[in-house]
Amino acid sequence: MKRLYISMVVAVLGALFIISWGLDKLVAKQGDEYENTELVIYQKLIDGFEQQLSTIKAEQLLAKTRQLAQYYQVNVSLENTDNIALPQSLLAQLSQTGGLLLASNDDAYLLRKVTLHPEILIHLQLPQLVPENEQENLLFTLILYLGICGILLLWLLPLTRRLYLLTFAAAKIGAGDLSVRVPYNRLSYINTLESSFNHMAARIEKLVADNKILARSISHDIRTPMSCLRFGVEAALDCDDLTKKNNYLSRMENELTRMEDMTTAFLDYAGMERQSFHLKPELIDVNNLIELVTSDCQSLAEQHNIKLTCQSLASKKTYSLDFHWCYRAALNLVSNAIQHAKSQVILSIVITNQGFEIAVEDDGDGIPKDKRDVIFSPFIKLDSSRSREQGHFGLGLAISAKVMDWHQGKIKADVATHLSGARFSLLFPTQNNTDNSK
Repeated sequence: MKRLYISMVVAVLGALFIISWGLDKLVAKQGDEYENTELVIYQKLIDGFEQQLSTIKAEQLLAKTRQLAQYYQVNVSLENTDNIALPQSLLAQLSQTGGLLLASNDDAYLLRKVTLHPEILIHLQLPQLVPENEQENLLFTLILYLGICGILLLWLLPLTRRLYLLTFAAAKIGAGDLSVRVPYNRLSYINTLESSFNHMAARIEKLVADNKILARSISHDIRTPMSCLRFGVEAALDCDDLTKKNNYLSRMENELTRMEDMTTAFLDYAGMERQSFHLKPELIDVNNLIELVTSDCQSLAEQHNIKLTCQSLASKKTYSLDFHWCYRAALNLVSNAIQHAKSQVILSIVITNQGFEIAVEDDGDGIPKDKRDVIFSPFIKLDSSRSREQGHFGLGLAISAKVMDWHQGKIKADVATHLSGARFSLLFPTQNNTDNSK
């Protein structure tokens, strides 16, 4: 909005300045032409008066002057040179053709010395050289306001177009097309609003997609344990052997436990979106973060005979993060790497121009190139041996991806640079860096 306000002020002030400057130039040009034409006429007139008064005697000058004033309908009179105080440089102009033009705040007049009567000056009062023209003033006023309106319309056209695109996109989303976005334009006055709208639309689209996947997954995966429960109930009812009946009940209890774990995992993931409104960013030393993750994953690494190594930064770096969710995102990557590695996992931090990166590498089989994007979707498992009966629901990487989305970061899968397997990266942008080094 700041950009919008600034552009509005610049447009209005620019319109006023440009149009006023143009009108001033036009009026000044017309006024100068009119004034010069009028002045020449009166200069010739006073020269004519001087020629006529130079041919008569001194006692006839006053009467002749009155006659000329009446005949030409002008305000002309005679003055004595002793009554006029002028500097020496201007006295010489009294005898020149056209006389001497003098002006005050109220009026202007010409003075001309009579050649044969040098002690007498002709005083010719000039009328207003640029007469007030109400129609002309009204025209210029209309030009001023119409010009301002025209410039404001030109300024408003791109704004109204961007607002139309925003309205159109909102209507399409309301109609069910969640893929529509407002196209980016760096010259737009409302870039921030458009970016926020696109971000909101992306969040809505992802939320709806996740809910659809969740619904399909629950409807698909809950059928097997429910069928097992129904079979167990029927078998237990038909069985008279107490030992077999207890065995059926035990299996039914295991199926119920699996259903409970699966439902809890699914509902927890579905409710994660609400957690984005309750993030608690604080200054976190990223060295402490990865060292804590390494410490908590050591027991899991020992169970799988994996060597887990942590490579911290040489100096302390603090960033504004939500510790709980960033810890969980990194923990998911490390635990996932341990279960796929052959002998070694490396957890490290890399400082980049865009921010910083938490990287997890393993020496496992790696991730196929065509699967590196889909693995961050919920309920996706590339390893078929990791079944949901074992408590693996394919949500670990999806949770990490969602956490990175909350922090305006990215999660990426690639080939390991130091080992032979996969490399997972949590990329945090620079905006999360509030205290670069301490």
